Amino acid sequence: MSQNFTYTLPGELAAEVDAVLDAWQSGNGTERMWARDASVWTGADEANWLGWLGISEAQLDAPERFRLVASAAQEEAVSHVLLLGMGGSSLCPEVLRMTFGKIDGYPELFVLDSTDPAQVRAFEEKVDLDHTFFIVSSKSGSTLEPNIFLRYFFEAVKHRVGEAEAGRRFIAITDPGSKLETRAESDEFAHIFYGVPSIGGRYSALSDFGMVPGAIMGLDIPRLVEHADQMAQACAVSEPAWQNPGAVLGVILGVCAKSLRDKVTLVTSPGLSDLGAWLEQLIAESTGKDGKALIPVDREEVGLPGIYGDDRVFVYLGLAGEADPTLDGALTGLAAAGHPVVRIEMPDIYHLGQEFFRWEFATAVAGSLLGINPFNQPDVEASKVATRALTDEYEQRGSLPAETPIVAGNGIKLFTDERNAAELAASAISETVPAYLKAHLSRVGPGDYVGLLAYLEMNEAHTEQLQAIRHRLRDKFRVATCLGFGPRFLHSTGQAYKGGPNTGVFLQITCDDLLDLPVPGQRYTFGVVKAAQARGDFEVLAQRGRRALRVHLGSDVAAGLETLSALVEQALA
Repeated sequence: MSQNFTYTLPGELAAEVDAVLDAWQSGNGTERMWARDASVWTGADEANWLGWLGISEAQLDAPERFRLVASAAQEEAVSHVLLLGMGGSSLCPEVLRMTFGKIDGYPELFVLDSTDPAQVRAFEEKVDLDHTFFIVSSKSGSTLEPNIFLRYFFEAVKHRVGEAEAGRRFIAITDPGSKLETRAESDEFAHIFYGVPSIGGRYSALSDFGMVPGAIMGLDIPRLVEHADQMAQACAVSEPAWQNPGAVLGVILGVCAKSLRDKVTLVTSPGLSDLGAWLEQLIAESTGKDGKALIPVDREEVGLPGIYGDDRVFVYLGLAGEADPTLDGALTGLAAAGHPVVRIEMPDIYHLGQEFFRWEFATAVAGSLLGINPFNQPDVEASKVATRALTDEYEQRGSLPAETPIVAGNGIKLFTDERNAAELAASAISETVPAYLKAHLSRVGPGDYVGLLAYLEMNEAHTEQLQAIRHRLRDKFRVATCLGFGPRFLHSTGQAYKGGPNTGVFLQITCDDLLDLPVPGQRYTFGVVKAAQARGDFEVLAQRGRRALRVHLGSDVAAGLETLSALVEQALA
């Protein structure tokens, strides 16, 4: 595997990486990890979350059940599978869908992980409800989003096929003893698959949360997991640190982070374009806490060396058949300019299995070097609490708390907290939207990053408009930029934005929904949930002292984004 994993580091970093690898070896770091020794990290509960170390071997011991569930979908003449999940339960299946595509003879997999009502409706229209299996995927079984997705689609299917038949169209993936297990048994779901309690959501790719959807869409799961197991063996105790691909990558990332090169810029070949979304959660949610973080930067186009600060490490992940001389030259140029560059090349897409394990191992090693617990997510929980308080208020009062914009105009309203409002008022040249937006963006400095947090439908048009804005900001300020769609990023990068260093400057983007959808059995709607999630997210950002401004568009999102783009251009002039 070593010939497919290379790196180029500037002199001081190279020496530090060598020294830390020697220290990892002499301190028996790998041996202690495999022995489930929590003192590798903070000595807290880390030992309870290391089940992923042995998951590939366990899956290889029980391949038949994957074939059985795939055959069942074929026998039922299922044309589509819609996975209802969030974060760790949805991102690996999404990568598998985007990487492997539709496989002949098997149903097409779709993944819903947004409470945006337009997006929920879009997925409802993509599938044939009469010939669709629904996978409800939630480790805890109590996560808000999968539960309201289940309410909505169970009701829709019940109206089509009747209550007695509806449950047979559903599959649950959850931990033993969860509320979802109880619901699945009560409604007589077709199948219940179980997670491993000692594997957290973002480390669950190779568990049933990733592999069951993969099997149903027609993947050769034993082949995928075999590659993961080969990587696990390469990262095992018998290998010295400098020959351990997971340890080497983890040490590079950890050393870079401690040297303030904490923006992990992910570059992929076309066939792996969605892998960055899975890596975002793994890296950010694992390391972004206690004022420390590796900030993943996904889908930024590669530019010339001069537009980057000295806070980057570049990681290329590519398929062997997708060589791009232009991109290769750009990466070589970045290395020559003194930027750390890591290259990983996969012989074929089934080697995704090895990358799932390599990156899980590397992230755990990086967490050790940073002195944090890479298996908890305290600030994700804070956002959930804030959201729950808002939805509870809506249930009681029939409305969310009233709010007043700090300024409005140009078809846009701006909102923020008192502290940010005071700072912006002190520097804005007038009480107008352009002036406040300019004042907010002027707070971006060296070593910062800009986060666009879009609570909008995640579609091609919106993505293209937001990508243009992020690249304009990157080129102007020479800082890293991140683009996340809410609420899905709350379960991934949102942890680092709130728990990591205070180096983010955030532009949250919300809108009025042209259509809304009810949540069966609840007073609130999907639009209300999305609004509560956005406001809860912003509330926690403000509590953490972040530089944040909310831009609220009208119901014509495309036009609103055009206006925002023009205002950003005006602010940067």
